[in-house]
Amino acid sequence: MHPSSSPLKRAGLPEFSRIIADSDLDGLCAAAVLKAANPDAEVHFAHAALVRSGAIDSLIDRTTAMVDLPFHPQCGWYLDHHQTNRPNKEQEARFVADGGTCHWEATPSAARLAYDVLSPYLDVSHLEEIMPVVDALDSGQITREEFIEDGPILQLARSLSMNESEHMQYVLSLLSQGASLNEVLHDSKISPHIERARQERQAAQIVVEQHTEIIDRLAICRMDEKGVRSNGYLVTAWAGDRADACCIIHGYADGSIETPGRPALSASFYANSFLENGQHRFDLSRLATAMDSTGGGHANACGCRIQPPGIEANLEIWMRMWGNRDKELAMN
Repeated sequence: MHPSSSPLKRAGLPEFSRIIADSDLDGLCAAAVLKAANPDAEVHFAHAALVRSGAIDSLIDRTTAMVDLPFHPQCGWYLDHHQTNRPNKEQEARFVADGGTCHWEATPSAARLAYDVLSPYLDVSHLEEIMPVVDALDSGQITREEFIEDGPILQLARSLSMNESEHMQYVLSLLSQGASLNEVLHDSKISPHIERARQERQAAQIVVEQHTEIIDRLAICRMDEKGVRSNGYLVTAWAGDRADACCIIHGYADGSIETPGRPALSASFYANSFLENGQHRFDLSRLATAMDSTGGGHANACGCRIQPPGIEANLEIWMRMWGNRDKELAMN
């Protein structure tokens, strides 16, 4: 892109040659906005544990834009909305003094933040239709009825993962080049992935029904070693008004954060957003950071890696904290 035509230059925003984004719908849409500003930028999808472990440090420098991921002081442009990812005042001041640019806002999604920053300078109007859905999914505003209906956008969201890098790059290319949501959902290369996501949800539903136990209004779902994944919506929709939150155990005992097809053991915590005021009762990020300094996310949706000696010991500590939640986890 010729410098004089760059919307980044016109806006006084940092130029970049690489984008690193989270590997979910929010991260992908945020990356699509950034790539629309610089079509020549290469895009890598990652997840929080890879960033926090240092596994992708070699990809991060002042030419890198990072979005929807933990803060990294060596990147050039940082955009995010997770409370536990936010650099403190000293970190941000040092980052900016060293030439970095930081955009952190408590927006419903990272894609919304990227859209708000860049839409005044380039035409990304084709993303207006999907943006409210991304906001709702990432901030827990999807209704139980919408979730149970399981429309094609939700299926598209579930089809995205680091296991499907070619698929993610194709969806990214369409969204960054101006394709409408309808064109994306009915693209012949994407339709099979949407069908796959539909079938995977059916398999995950069976695991939820057979391997979830509700203890003291916390739904504990054991998806570890089962080859399926799910976010909190599936578990809390099943639990209904019997649970205030859920804990989902994913991954494999012999897994690794560097092998997307066989990930390490991890736990995800989600508030039951289908309950009235369900998202604003407990700061679940305290559970996610209790034993794993690299854990975190939102107060109502977060995660961490299982720490030694293992799942049962971790669950014992989390259940103790949950049992004292009126003092330990209550939202201020």
